[in-house]
Amino acid sequence: MAGDWILTNVCRLCAVSPAPRRVRRALRAALPAVLILASALAYAGQTASPTPPAAPSASVKPPASRPPAPAPEEHPAAKPCFAKPSSALAAGAALGKTALLAGAGLQPHPCAPRLPIIDWYSRFLNGPQVKPLTALEKAHLAARNLIDPFNLLTIFGEAAISVADNSHSPYGPGFPGYGRYSGVSFTQDMTGEFFGTFLIPSIFHQDPHYHRMPDASIPRRFLHTIAQVAWTEGDNGKSMVNYADLLGFAFDEESNDLYVPGLQTDVPATAARYATDIATAPIDNLITEFLPDIARHIHVHVVLVQRIIDQVATTNGDSGTP
Repeated sequence: MAGDWILTNVCRLCAVSPAPRRVRRALRAALPAVLILASALAYAGQTASPTPPAAPSASVKPPASRPPAPAPEEHPAAKPCFAKPSSALAAGAALGKTALLAGAGLQPHPCAPRLPIIDWYSRFLNGPQVKPLTALEKAHLAARNLIDPFNLLTIFGEAAISVADNSHSPYGPGFPGYGRYSGVSFTQDMTGEFFGTFLIPSIFHQDPHYHRMPDASIPRRFLHTIAQVAWTEGDNGKSMVNYADLLGFAFDEESNDLYVPGLQTDVPATAARYATDIATAPIDNLITEFLPDIARHIHVHVVLVQRIIDQVATTNGDSGTP
């Protein structure tokens, strides 16, 4: 009964309004998973049945056996870096003769340590080290979530499908209707990110990230994805009420009443949309919780997957998805 009520309200809502923001963000998170799986299947198809090497012709003599290669020599320790004194640098910059002064007055000093190279694939599998965010960093996170390419692709793709499926919607047919639908969806996301990722978490000092439990049992993790809708962590690492969801969804629906065409704005209809937002919120959490486990079992390290993981890890930021 509860599932039928949720499905009915979602379908009724999508008939006049773009899909709830959480559903679109869940689709945005699922899109990389689909691309990863497709890349894995293509990669497995190339490596599963390699072409056997052709048998050597009888007229061709096998190459003579070569002696075993000598053991590789140990490389000496890296030489110290050399830096010119400040006077030499100033003279070289002033006279434009740095090359002529390269051999004069050089002093060795220890080389600066190189920055570690980030393996975005491992970072995606294991999750980033979430750190407390300042209000400015929360604003940057909201902006990145909004202009994320996968998010924009979801918005424009949903708009195209909805307008093509129902040309008699309040948005109208053709490209004008497509533009209005896309604009409403983008505005909804912008409003949701402003309240749910920046303003409310900044006021209540709430961490907008989703916090995974990769070492817990599957039932425990499943319950965790549901509980995170109402109970999350603060900037200080302690548990607190998830004001970003409980209040953010209310602000979203109240603002939708102002500009979404064809939307019922009475209290019962707004309350039903708010309940639908709460009921569908765990979908995004489920994908964020279990998608890294799916990727870990695929064991694919092709270039396309690396680029996808790079984009997802950079967007969620350092994340789990807020």
